[in-house]
Amino acid sequence: MSFSTSYPQTPNAHSRDAGLVVKDLVFAYPKQEPVLRSVSFTLNQGERVALLGPTGCGKSTLLDHLIGLKQAKSGDIWIQGTRLEPATLPQVRRQVGFCFQDANDQLFMPTILEDITFGPRNYGVPPAVAVDKARQLLAEFGLEACANRSAHELSGGQKRLAALAAILALEPSVLILDEPTTGLDPAWRRHLAKVLCQLPVQVLLIASHDLNWIRKTTDRAMVMGQGEIKLDRPTQELLQDGATLENYGLPVDY
Repeated sequence: MSFSTSYPQTPNAHSRDAGLVVKDLVFAYPKQEPVLRSVSFTLNQGERVALLGPTGCGKSTLLDHLIGLKQAKSGDIWIQGTRLEPATLPQVRRQVGFCFQDANDQLFMPTILEDITFGPRNYGVPPAVAVDKARQLLAEFGLEACANRSAHELSGGQKRLAALAAILALEPSVLILDEPTTGLDPAWRRHLAKVLCQLPVQVLLIASHDLNWIRKTTDRAMVMGQGEIKLDRPTQELLQDGATLENYGLPVDY
């Protein structure tokens, strides 16, 4: 996939290539300055995009809006051409897989196999079909031996992949990850990168401070600062620009 040196900042909600569109999103907590200040961007089908920025710049708040956990003061969000609003929230959430920063927030069943089958069964998928899909995902992620274990018996890397498998069992078209490498050792970071690069999702958005890992998993990077998208460039190009990264509080060598 090839990219120009910059990306259009005016989203087209009706573009058939647009998997995720955010336009003029504004959000503030009561009696505080805005956390998001007219955020706009478009993620097209097939894109793997990093969301970068220092702590407190608004990344997690933005991600919360994309799955309806927070409601903007103004602005619009479209997922696969559907405008996100209370009436469409269930429909949109079927298309968006969201992995929280802490995998423990998503693993709550007695066994990992039950965690992975929970979502599909809740949506009416026959139990046998849900189990077959879960075992397929466990095999692909190298977690077959963990099927009948509980989350507290797993390592940090195993929990991360199990939480991802539970999301992918619902076959989302858009996958959003919040700091997926937190707490992972180098071997698990490499394994997770390999898994993500092979996923069939149409849009992948990853919020992370792990710049060297992002280099291996995304093609495009957006940098947030002070509640705005400050930069939108090809990942490799941006990560070679040490002065710009330093300027936005993202020293590449730390």
